[in-house]
Amino acid sequence: MSFVDTFFANLKKNPSRPFVTEVHGARLERTHGGRLAELIAHARGALRAHDIAPGDRVVLLAPNSAKWVAADIAMLAEGAIVVPMYARQAKDELVLMMKDAGASLVVCADEALEQGVKAEWAEAPTVTFEQLFSGDAVSEAPKPRADEDVVTIIYTSGTSGEPKGVMTTAGNVRFMLDTIDRRLTELMGRPGGRDRVFHYLPFCFAGSRFVLWSNLYRENGVMVSTDLSNLPEELKTAQPEWFLNVPALLERVKEGVEKKIAGQGLPVRKLYDAAIEAWRDARKDRATLPQRLLLAAARRTIFAKIKAQIGEELSCLICGSAPLAEETQAWFELLGLPVYQVYGLTETTAIVSMDRPRAAAPGKVGYAIDGVEMKLGDGSELLVRGPNIFSGYWGKDEATEDAFQGGWFRTGDQGRIDTDGRLVIVGRVKNILVPESGHNVAPEPIEQRLLEGVPGVTQAVVIGHGRPYLTAILTGDTPREEAAKAIDAINEGLPHYRRIRSFHLSPEPFSIENGLLTANSKLRRKAIEAHYADAIERLYA
Repeated sequence: MSFVDTFFANLKKNPSRPFVTEVHGARLERTHGGRLAELIAHARGALRAHDIAPGDRVVLLAPNSAKWVAADIAMLAEGAIVVPMYARQAKDELVLMMKDAGASLVVCADEALEQGVKAEWAEAPTVTFEQLFSGDAVSEAPKPRADEDVVTIIYTSGTSGEPKGVMTTAGNVRFMLDTIDRRLTELMGRPGGRDRVFHYLPFCFAGSRFVLWSNLYRENGVMVSTDLSNLPEELKTAQPEWFLNVPALLERVKEGVEKKIAGQGLPVRKLYDAAIEAWRDARKDRATLPQRLLLAAARRTIFAKIKAQIGEELSCLICGSAPLAEETQAWFELLGLPVYQVYGLTETTAIVSMDRPRAAAPGKVGYAIDGVEMKLGDGSELLVRGPNIFSGYWGKDEATEDAFQGGWFRTGDQGRIDTDGRLVIVGRVKNILVPESGHNVAPEPIEQRLLEGVPGVTQAVVIGHGRPYLTAILTGDTPREEAAKAIDAINEGLPHYRRIRSFHLSPEPFSIENGLLTANSKLRRKAIEAHYADAIERLYA
């Protein structure tokens, strides 16, 4: 039985269970198994009316919703290859990927998205959700899929070049769902539909897709954000037990709390600062008895209140997409919220390594999942092999060949593996800077120091390849004098070739809209350097 068959069986078995719950501010909109099955049946009929056959590529362009889930499963059930795309991405970029995939149909959530596609591709074969879910219901079993059959193509973010379509097979998905199920059982216990899992990241990304699919596979539901600008209220409404995050959000939460603490009276500020220092010492097993007593008191007062504001019912946080700063992870642990990290790429069917319950180590991204091997290659590049590795890039044989070394997938990430087998990600191999000193410098650790150490800075990019020294582009609201003082303090703890000698402050953030972030909010380094070319030249004048 394929994973799609399992989805169908679980919906049939649990017609009254809410499988998708949309969070609309203070209101919950539940879609139960029976209703989700109905939507899938109607969507299958519409796909057949548009002559969609097994192997056809069908684009899914929509924000997260119950209908997104129904459309995805309907396409899988009809044997189509689902090509999910980010609804907020620039339409010209989307159309390039649609054409590259040879899309037979583009399913759009609404007319606005449809018109945006048509403006760039007039003859695009489009259909809206309204039309999709008006099809004649099809109640047949899902079309069979062999393990080697491609079921989805997900386009990479394109941080350093043109996006590539990553082909994921039914065998990749089956292996990963079984593996994730075992890991989640360690964390959450046996599945049963009672876990409140909240998710706000777009399902078009590989990691998010597997959050969705894993919960459907486990007969559990997902609570879905519908308005990121209203995330705090949605969390209050959802009251989740489990919450998947990216580092940027957790760091913003920490920064927001500390700003509120800074506005409190002197006794609160002094207790907070003393507790943070005591916690740092406690983690190194050198806290004194007075420090431990103070820490216990602070946890019952200040930190219990902070945790209640973030989520009273939260059991833990799961973090992926990029390495989380060690200090941030430790801060959440102080609140009583363990953070379990996940590492992977689209090409690895979302996951390579995961933390184990009660075995997380700040700064590390866990152990290789069962059945997956990892080792370090040239330049400490992480190499991976296993049943989770993709079948290749759509239409790009040369790129596929370049992605492998002796049967191992080249992740492009620079890492190290500790004596216990835990993985640490240092940075991207392609991002390595070689200034005139000749040293190899990973920019990411320095950028993290800047984000943590310069008040008001929200984004940082280190520049310096082929240059006499390193500089930085910073975004945020901070006085230049204050930023310079903070950077001087950071530099004191760095060797000369890793020090920031000059910087440019920009009030304009890097964003998806201005083309400086990818669709999943990663830095487009080449685009940033081009955008700030004049400012960068002044830094080296």
